Amino acid sequence: MAVKIRLKRMGAKKAPFYRVVVADSRAPRDGRFIEEIGYYNPLTQPAQVKINAEKAIQWLSDGAQPSDTVKNLFRKEGILKTIHEAKNQK
Repeated sequence: MAVKIRLKRMGAKKAPFYRVVVADSRAPRDGRFIEEIGYYNPLTQPAQVKINAEKAIQWLSDGAQPSDTVKNLFRKEGILKTIHEAKNQK
């Protein structure tokens, strides 16, 4: 089973709000998911991002692939840097 970390769109029309979820790659964008690990609100200034870093690192170490947008969010939150440093220390 290919697992992806991606955004699930919530909110009203023209007022998006996203949840960062771990889902099977074959599931629809707003459909079934395995676990919710955070959220992203692009409408606030600055954009509001809240991600559970422990869960994100656990899923990435288990082989989950982040989407491009989620990868950028992880980079801004410093999660990818944490994983990179952990791999270099081993």
